[in-house]
Amino acid sequence: MIRKRCAFILGLCIVFHVVCLTSVLGQTQTGSAPEHRKTSEPYTGDLTIFDSPGRAERLQINHVMDILAITPGKAVADIGAGSGWFTVIAARRVGEAGIVYAVDINPESIRYVSDRAKKEQLHNVKTILGKGDNPVLPAAAVDSVLLLKTYHEVAEPVTFLRNLRASLRPGAKVGIIDRNGNGENHGVGRDVVIQEARQAGYRLQEQYDFVKGDKMDYFLVFTPEP
Repeated sequence: MIRKRCAFILGLCIVFHVVCLTSVLGQTQTGSAPEHRKTSEPYTGDLTIFDSPGRAERLQINHVMDILAITPGKAVADIGAGSGWFTVIAARRVGEAGIVYAVDINPESIRYVSDRAKKEQLHNVKTILGKGDNPVLPAAAVDSVLLLKTYHEVAEPVTFLRNLRASLRPGAKVGIIDRNGNGENHGVGRDVVIQEARQAGYRLQEQYDFVKGDKMDYFLVFTPEP
């Protein structure tokens, strides 16, 4: 009787081990990552902090725009627009024939950018109140995207990037500038971003470290897979 019970328990252990191993292998083969990884709380403080003197030079923003092919007449999405710092720079670069979509999930930011565009007489800026898992951009309308120090705040990154794809034109470029971190310290690992973008159907085209001399910041450029 004892031998039968031992054999029965041993059999259960083997089945449990096989089931667990199969699950782990399945996750590894698909390259899946948890959708709800650690993220940072979205910034809701003083928006003028983003307009610090010398920021354009530190981030080499003109070089960034060159890489993302932001030229006159193009349609650009500034996701996580904040104070509209990059929105304004991009709007002047694309000119009246182009357009810049300033996307943010903070209604105060949307009001701020809208007022700023009016004061600076930029008629090619359109503000969009986005969602945590969707930038709510028009379909097939965008040539270039920049998430500047924003990606670590995206709570559902894979879903967000999948929804973003619908708004991209053929050959569109998606740039992500962020810093290495653990997700909740206003940074996220470069490899994590690359893996999540791959899951969402993007291909890493280029990567750079020039955006800051301390090597903490990185700049990744993705294109959607056909």
